[in-house]
Amino acid sequence: MPNVAVIGAQWGDEGKGKVVDWLASRADVVVRFQGGHNAGHTLVVGEQTYKLSLLPSGLVRGKLGIIGNGVVIDPEALLAEIDRVRAQGLAVGPDTLRIADNAPLILPLHAALDRAREAARGARQIGTTGRGIGPAYEDKVARRAIRIADLAEPDTLADKLDELLLHHNTLLRGLGAETFEKRDLLDRLLALAPQLLPFAEPVWERLDEARRAGRRILFEGAQAVMLDVDHGTYPFVTSSNTVAATAASGAGIGPAAVGFVLGIAKAYCTRVGAGPFPTELSDATGTLLGDRGREFGTVTGRRRRCGWFDAALVRQAVKVGGIQGLALTKLDVLDGLPELKIGVGYRLDGATVRRLPAAPRAQAAAEPVYETMEGWSGSTRGARSWADLPAQAVKYVRRIEELVEAPVTLLSTSPERDDTILMRDPFEG
Repeated sequence: MPNVAVIGAQWGDEGKGKVVDWLASRADVVVRFQGGHNAGHTLVVGEQTYKLSLLPSGLVRGKLGIIGNGVVIDPEALLAEIDRVRAQGLAVGPDTLRIADNAPLILPLHAALDRAREAARGARQIGTTGRGIGPAYEDKVARRAIRIADLAEPDTLADKLDELLLHHNTLLRGLGAETFEKRDLLDRLLALAPQLLPFAEPVWERLDEARRAGRRILFEGAQAVMLDVDHGTYPFVTSSNTVAATAASGAGIGPAAVGFVLGIAKAYCTRVGAGPFPTELSDATGTLLGDRGREFGTVTGRRRRCGWFDAALVRQAVKVGGIQGLALTKLDVLDGLPELKIGVGYRLDGATVRRLPAAPRAQAAAEPVYETMEGWSGSTRGARSWADLPAQAVKYVRRIEELVEAPVTLLSTSPERDDTILMRDPFEG
């Protein structure tokens, strides 16, 4: 049985939490492999709603959760999230959650720098969450990051803080922001150490053992392909690679072990924050999609921008993300619309292309080319088989498959975990 990697195929917020939760019933281990607490997954289980940012969604299913080395971890945010879900009845301890000892930490100075930079950009703001994810990844690449394992070595912490503060306080002063004191940060980290270190281990060893034992591993991505730092709508992207290839490096496992790649896409399209969005709707239909879909970011609380399904964009995500099958979510939001449109390409400089260009001005200038389809009058909400779907809804899904050049292997028809139509179990390969 292969493993499965789940990634977003649009700009995030596609409903990965529900899909990962649903797939976790077939898995033994669930691994987060990139991103930070700027990501958010909402899981609806009966009357209970779980909002997760750092914790792997499989914990809701009672599965072993692993936070890989590719994740940047705000220790205080993680501990607060653990306390919150424990209060909801979830068992989270060192026996159910393991954290890579080489995962880098997000410190208060990272968030301060993130916010100061964004403020300095003025009208050119990227739309970051201000939680320090970008600066933390910068420190990782610059080889000055403080990692989980460093918490066990007070002398190492003290030396690393000297280097960090030399860099960050210089930048903060230049931006007119408040600076940080070494003693305050050191005391803060030493107080957190005994709460975090019991979770820490070289998780690559555990994953290797799980793979050799034939246990099913589910890799859970954050954000989405179009927010990938290399392949997304740069610079309006996140600070990590979000494609499935990152599951290997971000968890410490060979690329062959990643297995089947499942991309998640909404039956329409949304985006939080700034950046190009060719199929965005600023009319009553866009408002309707946002209201029906309850389109507010799990982490930011911001209203999501809404638009028609962009098949050219998802096709691009399929190619660069290595997606082998799609999970299409929120089909029910389109119920009752008399007419639907699908973006099939972009008009740019008098030509029609099927990919978003890399240059920012060209991205902003790209105009969508649409294909129009008849909507359906019946309801898809709660459907659990193809027979439950209106014929026109089936045609819509089939047309999406043709345009993105990937099969829809799973269809979600409501926030409830069991309102799902499975065409192909990803764990069956």
